[in-house]
Amino acid sequence: MTELPFQMFDCDNHYYEALDAFTRHLEPEYKKRTMQWAQIGGKTRLLVGGKVNKFIPNPTFDPVAAPGVMDEYFRGRNPKSADPKVLFGELEPIRAEYRDRDARLACMDRQGMEGCIMLPTLGVGMEQALIDDIPAMTAAFRAFNRWLHEDWGFSYRNRIFAAPYITLSDPANAVAELEWALERDARFVVMVGGPVMTASGSRAPADRVFDGFWQLANDAGITVLYHGGESPYTKYLKDWGENDFTEAFRANAFRGLVSANPLQDTIASHLAHGLFARFPNLRLASIEVGSDWVFHLFEKLTKSYGQVPHLYPEDPRETFKRHIWVSPFYEDELKSLLELLGPDHILMGSDYPHVEGLTDPSLYIKDLQNYDYSPEECQRVMRDNGLFLATRRPAV
Repeated sequence: MTELPFQMFDCDNHYYEALDAFTRHLEPEYKKRTMQWAQIGGKTRLLVGGKVNKFIPNPTFDPVAAPGVMDEYFRGRNPKSADPKVLFGELEPIRAEYRDRDARLACMDRQGMEGCIMLPTLGVGMEQALIDDIPAMTAAFRAFNRWLHEDWGFSYRNRIFAAPYITLSDPANAVAELEWALERDARFVVMVGGPVMTASGSRAPADRVFDGFWQLANDAGITVLYHGGESPYTKYLKDWGENDFTEAFRANAFRGLVSANPLQDTIASHLAHGLFARFPNLRLASIEVGSDWVFHLFEKLTKSYGQVPHLYPEDPRETFKRHIWVSPFYEDELKSLLELLGPDHILMGSDYPHVEGLTDPSLYIKDLQNYDYSPEECQRVMRDNGLFLATRRPAV
């Protein structure tokens, strides 16, 4: 482990879901409409809504690839053009700390980690798989959140902050789920960016129909996380002839080049619809979607504000810098992000124990130092900012 002068707070840690994560607490009437396991061709497959789901090629996670084995690939270094499946290397039996919170605390102690946000692996790919059956989808995530609270807790020993998954597709259910989570000391909730499909059609997430959820998040002073995952934008790729685009790590050239970015558009929509003017205590953070989208958005905000300043309560770039925190990929251009946002709104996220993350979360400081972050700035990014967001700050 890299020696740090402080204990870190990692804003992007993951568990590997238990096999019954979506079914242990599922209401019986939804059993055949949500998640089921099946043996197909001698392999254990996940059925979602009666269809084989390919978001995660190995949804049992046992065996699983070791942490960080694709580090070089995600830094853009794959000179031998090896297939990602080859880069996974030899799989290993699932480790206890991937599914047991006390084993994870012991792992965090070894890593020098004071606290972390604990996030889904499979869960961020399931909303779109059930988007055509909203009652079943909301039931699946109600069950998921109750499993999550039971196995991990939302603020376990004030160190592991597991984030319940909230879908806005049923606005009343979203409010009820957030109320339930707040009663159990949730500090974060997580969702995926993009437009929201409701019973009455697709809507922007800042549409006033969702104000009950945003009001509650604002008043409670929690942090709403947007994490990378299967988004509504996936279906647009079919227009480009990308018909099998859902499997994680199924790389092709176009996937790395396409400009459609659901989170960039989500934040743009929030700013354009005045979400933060309505809810001035709201805090949002982007996790595992990198930071290149921030620069693209700021270019557009600069032009838009110059053209139609009367449509914004204030300069939207200043709104962004007050309400939004960004966890960049460690391979991103970190110096430019520091210059744009300052050190107080950048979050460290190692993506541990995923293959695209770091083998040792403390190594993140090396990338910060390579971009000339000062010792004080390193501590803010790798510790202080995460701790700040993990503390509820209710509206006054």
